Amino acid sequence: MELRPGEVHAVLGANGAGKSTLLQLLCGDLRPSTGCVSLDDRPLSDWPIAKLAARRAVLPQQENLRFGFTTREVVQLGRLASASTGLDEENRIIDQTLRAAGVSHLAERRYPTLSGGERARVQFARVLAQIWNDRPGPPAYLLLDEPTASLDLAHQYDCLSQARAFADRGGGVLAVLHDPNQAMAFADRVSLLRSGELIASGPPADVLTAERLSELYGIRVEVAQTRKGARPYIVVSRSW
Repeated sequence: MELRPGEVHAVLGANGAGKSTLLQLLCGDLRPSTGCVSLDDRPLSDWPIAKLAARRAVLPQQENLRFGFTTREVVQLGRLASASTGLDEENRIIDQTLRAAGVSHLAERRYPTLSGGERARVQFARVLAQIWNDRPGPPAYLLLDEPTASLDLAHQYDCLSQARAFADRGGGVLAVLHDPNQAMAFADRVSLLRSGELIASGPPADVLTAERLSELYGIRVEVAQTRKGARPYIVVSRSW
């Protein structure tokens, strides 16, 4: 699998297919028993952790932060590996990422008092802050494990729109998703996993076929289109 700058790469599969394990391998939390995971043709194990943190940020499925930090302080934690020399610039980056995640109004709220969806958006702001850089430089990468799981419909759209914007600015995004319609709408490439095996990878319209998704999930689906030229979407038809 290859994660490329300028692309949103969605990973889908049934529960237990290996999606989170794959993400842990790609971010360096797990070491592969065979093969190699590399960044810029350099094995992850050869990267100093601080330099690696400045190039890739990881949003896990769950977070266990229970300290009474404010939202702003939680987002500032993301800057530990990438902090610049100027306080004004740091404050500007924090403000930008708070706005991007739609949590500016929560900046002074204590993190444990937030709802699950609000905490998810704050964590998204934190990972954006970690690799936020307006200066020219090597591409950075976002690795997102089910980033929309705790979000309402509007915030799901906002989150994936920000991931799309990050890729459009030259970054790379890997997003583990459950909804093939989100992959169809936002991704440039889709990879399907089954029992730890990569069974298909490519453009969404080529990979997310009715036959393949029906087999993968064990339900009957159809691929529909609202009008000519529009992106197709997935409809659950009925169970087998």
